[in-house]
Amino acid sequence: MAAAGAEAAAEEEKRLPEGDPESGGDSDDEGDSDSSGDGEDEEKENEAEIQRLEEQLSINAFDYNCHLDLIKLLRQEGELVKLRRARQKMSELFPLTEGPEIWLEYAQYSIGGIGQEGGIERVRSIFERALTAVGLHVTKGTALWEAYREFENAILETAQPAPGSIPSPEQQQVLCSQLEKIHTLFRRQLGIPLLDMEASYAEYEEWSEEPIPETTVKNYKKALQQLEKCKPYEEALLGAETPKLAEYQAYIDFEMKAGDPARIQLIYERALAENCLVPDLWARYNQYLDRQLKVKELVLSAHDRAVRNCPWTVGLWIRYLLAMERHRVEHSIISEMFEKALNAGFIQATDYVEIWQAYLDYLRRRVDFTQDSSKELEELRSAFARAVEYLKQEVEERFSESGDPSCTIMQNWARVEARLCNNMQKARELWDNIMTKGNAKYANMWLEYYNLERAHGDTQHCRKALHRAVQCTSDYPEHVCEVLLTLERIEGTLEDWDAAVQKTENRLARVNEQRAKAAEKEAALAKQEEERAEQRKQARAEKKASKKAKKTRAGDKRKADEDDEGEWGQEEELPSKRHRAEGDGVLPEEDMEVETGLFGRSEKPDGPAAPKEKASTSRKDIPKVFHDSSKDKVTVFVSNLSYTMAEPEAKLRELFGSCGEVVEVRAVFNNKGTFRGYCYVQFREEEAARQALGLDRTAVEGRPMFVSPCVDKNKNPDFKVFRYSTTLEKHKLFISGLPFSCTKEELEEVCKAHGNVKDIRLVTNRAGKPKGLAYVEYENEAQASQAVLKMDGLTVKDHVIKVMISNPPLRKLPERPDPSKASLALPRQIYGARGKGRTQLSMMPRALQRQSNPVAKAENGMVQNSPAASSEPPAEPKKMSNADFAKMLLKK
Repeated sequence: MAAAGAEAAAEEEKRLPEGDPESGGDSDDEGDSDSSGDGEDEEKENEAEIQRLEEQLSINAFDYNCHLDLIKLLRQEGELVKLRRARQKMSELFPLTEGPEIWLEYAQYSIGGIGQEGGIERVRSIFERALTAVGLHVTKGTALWEAYREFENAILETAQPAPGSIPSPEQQQVLCSQLEKIHTLFRRQLGIPLLDMEASYAEYEEWSEEPIPETTVKNYKKALQQLEKCKPYEEALLGAETPKLAEYQAYIDFEMKAGDPARIQLIYERALAENCLVPDLWARYNQYLDRQLKVKELVLSAHDRAVRNCPWTVGLWIRYLLAMERHRVEHSIISEMFEKALNAGFIQATDYVEIWQAYLDYLRRRVDFTQDSSKELEELRSAFARAVEYLKQEVEERFSESGDPSCTIMQNWARVEARLCNNMQKARELWDNIMTKGNAKYANMWLEYYNLERAHGDTQHCRKALHRAVQCTSDYPEHVCEVLLTLERIEGTLEDWDAAVQKTENRLARVNEQRAKAAEKEAALAKQEEERAEQRKQARAEKKASKKAKKTRAGDKRKADEDDEGEWGQEEELPSKRHRAEGDGVLPEEDMEVETGLFGRSEKPDGPAAPKEKASTSRKDIPKVFHDSSKDKVTVFVSNLSYTMAEPEAKLRELFGSCGEVVEVRAVFNNKGTFRGYCYVQFREEEAARQALGLDRTAVEGRPMFVSPCVDKNKNPDFKVFRYSTTLEKHKLFISGLPFSCTKEELEEVCKAHGNVKDIRLVTNRAGKPKGLAYVEYENEAQASQAVLKMDGLTVKDHVIKVMISNPPLRKLPERPDPSKASLALPRQIYGARGKGRTQLSMMPRALQRQSNPVAKAENGMVQNSPAASSEPPAEPKKMSNADFAKMLLKK
């Protein structure tokens, strides 16, 4: 079909006149010198672009968009010879979709050669192929059957004898044969569930001079029943929007239950006609053909079309190689197909490792290992060596990373040499090479080598490997030490045992020392962070105290020393305890009035500050409402709101009212009555709570509002809400380096030139400010891969952007110390609720807390004992009650 399409296109180009604008021919209109100059410049630009596109295709022949751009330019320039060659090359790489319209057009095109020798049979052969491919198409198959019957009726008309003449026996036989062909076509068609099959049945009744056979009527009624079952699926496809994958999958599942292979194959073909760039659909279709039909020509043809439509998908190439081996295709053809796979332009470095492993497995299965040497074995070893070199040179250079960091291909090579070829010397050389590539620090790599030596080597090499493992392993040194001691306990001499014990003890001692130093360093860093946090806190308190001191009225100032006043001014307020009896050590009412004056607060607030204090007091007086977990299903948790939001209950009730009836909005305030930026919204119905989740990331007062399900994390500690995928998505791009001023519309304008953009998400911080990052979702993997090639390094508003396939790295959670290892255990007090430094609060005024040495004061304020006067360590300050504080402050 691809060749036929290219041939028809070439014939169409031949019929274009030289002056046709489509062919790029000359026009009769003559312009001025400026317009001709512009035309020459445009022609030069097009020639340069054609040369660039040809060079790009020489590097990556599977660049679909590049093919389209080249064909468009060649047609514009009127380069018919190059145009035919470009179309032919593209048709060889990317097959035409074999839909009913293509087959019908192809059959009608072939009728033009009916006058040639064997022309009639050739046309019939094409019609039969078309019926096999799409004759069961429920909605479009009827047109193909009718075209076939019209062709046979035309032949019947030419076979009719002249009016008034008597046909000869030969003519009579030809007439009967042709009539039988048309009868057969009607009967075949009426046994298939097709749209408007009632009209075809009526046409058959009118055309046939004999009654319709009972068998045909029975098959027709059965097909009608089948059509009624298919109609819901056809209607779903008719009403669905592209790509209709869910609707097609439901149709496939329905046909699978019926079990008719021809109909299953047809519905798969229909789905692929509209979704030829969906690798998963090809994979499911090929799996069905491999396991059910197992027809060589059909299976291999489907695999070939799959890799030509989705060449960037390594899984399809691997299945194709397996299918070719399964159907015993010649080795030269399989090797040629593998070389095509290497040039397919895979998206990830690991894809090349997978295709090499599949090919090496195939070569290994060809080798007869009972022979010491053979052509197949040498080819296998040569392929292993080439694979290692290819991954080192080609893949690492292209992706700037190793696709095989653990050297799995070299490991397999070593296993083949050791187990199948009895060549431990070569296996050891390979393992030495593996260890030099950064794998010597991993215990599992050493144990893999040890097990290979254990099975196919000797004890001496096992001992040597374990000694090196003890010396080099950094992740699990205890494990390799234990394996070494076990080996010597079973097979070693006393000298071997002593050497192993000494080596393991020395190694573990060094490891524990290193871990202890790391723990001390981490503890020191945590302490420094805690000290910095305390300093920042004190600085904030001093700043607040200085502001309050400025507002204090002169008559309410304390009569104590200025330095004392400065120290005490750091404390914002006394502990918020309610007044109890005087005997409990709490200040009496009259003393509290005096203390209020000392701290710079008036007894009766006046001026602008009064309403604010009143509002805060009203918040404090509201009784605390405990969360009812039984209502979590009808409640959502709303966060990242502005702390300055006025009347959050009213605003959020109005905002969430569109989702359903809001029963209650519980905004959370701190002890001072300040809104904390989050709240709970309870609905009447559970459905309303689900709809409210759709308001997540809605901008409220310039900040994105976070809306998530209300879940008790004490019962569900692992619950996390993140609505975006954190795994590899080959149809989605991650773009970095964008200017902060770049809008979603501007980015879409840049991206849509390379495919159909389904969604764009600009990444912002919690305040809604852009971070210069974005995720762009395309319709399929092909468009995404082409966008990476063309957009990476592009300049957007003087910013060079980086574009890659979306594959977020795994989040590394902080490791908690193992309490069983004393050397790793950190002091308990340095860990807070989130694993960071704990802020240790002391219920003592900072004025006393900050003194490094106790300072005694005389009644006149002079220092009696300075810190320099005594070398003794400072004594712990005596714990004082509120009454003690009052006596000290009011002491005259």
